[in-house]
Amino acid sequence: MNLALFDFDGTLTRHDMYTRFVIYSASPLRLVLGGIMLSPLFLLYKLKLIPARKLRPLVSYFAFAGRDKKTVAAIGRKFAGSIIQHSIRPEMLETLLNHKANGDRVVLVSASLDIYLRPWCESIGIGLICSEMSVKRGQYTGRYVAGDCNSELKASLVQASYPLDDFDEVFAYGDTNEDLAMLAIADYAYMNGVKV
Repeated sequence: MNLALFDFDGTLTRHDMYTRFVIYSASPLRLVLGGIMLSPLFLLYKLKLIPARKLRPLVSYFAFAGRDKKTVAAIGRKFAGSIIQHSIRPEMLETLLNHKANGDRVVLVSASLDIYLRPWCESIGIGLICSEMSVKRGQYTGRYVAGDCNSELKASLVQASYPLDDFDEVFAYGDTNEDLAMLAIADYAYMNGVKV
């Protein structure tokens, strides 16, 4: 059996779904307050002075801390079922489905959130490794369970969950520098659809 690893935002999708989900799911008050509080960091991000991996956990905190898990999970399922499909790259979905048809183990590996990725992955029958929001007493804490799933963490979480020696060949698909560590552990690596 082969292992096929896919990044989500920008690889399987045409758009950044993380930001779209935050806007889709957060209340107007949270969006305004978060925008005000985080605007200096957004500016630094736009100027490429801080990476997305530093900004995402802070945005997630403002968007989800203290919110009811069941309520947000329902929003995540709705987003997965009605919004994500409009942003999927058909050619990449075809690649993913071809791996499935060949009997490969297919896993989505993403810095995006489990809140909407889990129901989407379940709907197409693939595995998931991603940034997971922690829950305490039925509410999101605003923090991640094991950190922002990017760069080296992507590769180490893959290797911890799917020992590479168990597979004949490993394929990996990404689109940014955050995917390079994951691509480095693959036998066949593709960046923006091009073999590297």
